Amino acid sequence: MVFSSTEFLFLFLPLVVLIYYNPIFKSRNFRNIFLLLVSLIFYAWGEPLFVFLMMLSIVIGWYAGLKIEDSKDKASKKKILTISAGFHVFVLFIFKYLTFIAQQLGLLFSKNFSWINIALPIGISFFTFQLLSYLFDIYYEKAHAQRNVLNVGLYIALFPQLIAGPIVRYDTIEHQIMYRKESVNEFCNGMQRFIYGLAKKVLIANYVAIIADNIFDVDVPLSVATAWLGTLAYTIQIYFDFSGYSDMAIGLGKMFGFEFDENFNYPYIAKSITEYWRRWHISLGTWFRDYVYIPLGGSRVTKLRWGLNLLVIWALTGMWHGANWTYLCWGLLYFILLLLEKLIGFTKKLGILSHVYVWMATLVTFAMFRAINVEQGLKYIGNMFGIDTTSVIDNVFIYYIRNGYSVLILGILLSLPVMRMLKKYKYWYVVEPMVCTIIFILSLIKVISSGYNPFIYFNF
Repeated sequence: MVFSSTEFLFLFLPLVVLIYYNPIFKSRNFRNIFLLLVSLIFYAWGEPLFVFLMMLSIVIGWYAGLKIEDSKDKASKKKILTISAGFHVFVLFIFKYLTFIAQQLGLLFSKNFSWINIALPIGISFFTFQLLSYLFDIYYEKAHAQRNVLNVGLYIALFPQLIAGPIVRYDTIEHQIMYRKESVNEFCNGMQRFIYGLAKKVLIANYVAIIADNIFDVDVPLSVATAWLGTLAYTIQIYFDFSGYSDMAIGLGKMFGFEFDENFNYPYIAKSITEYWRRWHISLGTWFRDYVYIPLGGSRVTKLRWGLNLLVIWALTGMWHGANWTYLCWGLLYFILLLLEKLIGFTKKLGILSHVYVWMATLVTFAMFRAINVEQGLKYIGNMFGIDTTSVIDNVFIYYIRNGYSVLILGILLSLPVMRMLKKYKYWYVVEPMVCTIIFILSLIKVISSGYNPFIYFNF
């Protein structure tokens, strides 16, 4: 089930809200157990078998958390953490990477490993990282273990953020599980945030996706202009798709009293790649920073060791997105850019051109990210710079510009802090409810008239 589906909007969400806020059963335990139950139903709707895998992971994580907290000495705590974290990483490896590795070994040794073809559970990267966050936060004494397994289940399985994040850190939500305060004002703010996210997905991301897919998937030499247009469309698509989902998740959380951290902060206005990654997928970046980069020594080591730490982080970031060499190459491209920025500091000398540099780097790296394989990615990037192209401009480019320029321009504009500026407008609070109503109606019309439209990050 996806947030932008008729089942969710007209059946699941209304029923959940009505029962959650019923006037008879209002205790925190009832609401928590009910949210856990509907979250499991939400996941089982699309993953009827893998919901049991998630439940098993939750029970093991809960038990390990208790053992870590109750252990008397550091060595025992570390041993339990290593075993339990190793289990969750192993499960992630089996379901997400084993098929890919078998394929590569088959190519290398001319063997047939096609029988190894394991389906990928939706959202496994997200709920695995949250389980690891739970264990790490207990180990580092940032939070206390939950004595009730159902509370751990609620933290992991809570449906707003279960499928595609943001990756909610346990130490930020521990108190909210039992002591959050629901209010009419926060519920309305949550609805508003959800509507903005829905509009991002169905009115912008889904439209530019048609342009991106039609250009990337033809697998023939493109004109220079068409190649740039395709990656521009994908850059807009992935931002509005993923930030739209994050908006909906944050909005749904507010509707039930939860406060999730922001996951995007207008990354396309960044002046450097370093700043870009402080604004894009913030929950993933801070997770790797706090649980991997800093424990490795961070930047408080020799330059060589620091460079290796950075390499590890970006190799992991790339592979976290999926079992494909394109994701690893994408991560390594960012490693190179960040290394150059840190060592040379050239972005400070670019002035306003630093924004152009970030956009160019983003477009090129997303071309590799979107490609089916590294060969296609390199060929596509070559087309962008005039290598093996048909021409500088062609009829394909002209067609998509004529028919899609309005949405492309709207996507570029709304990727800038336009909404932030509008909120400063004196009478925006009067206009905003009308704006929300209009875009909600338009979004519903689009949802009803469209088929299944999963979010990009469902694949990760």
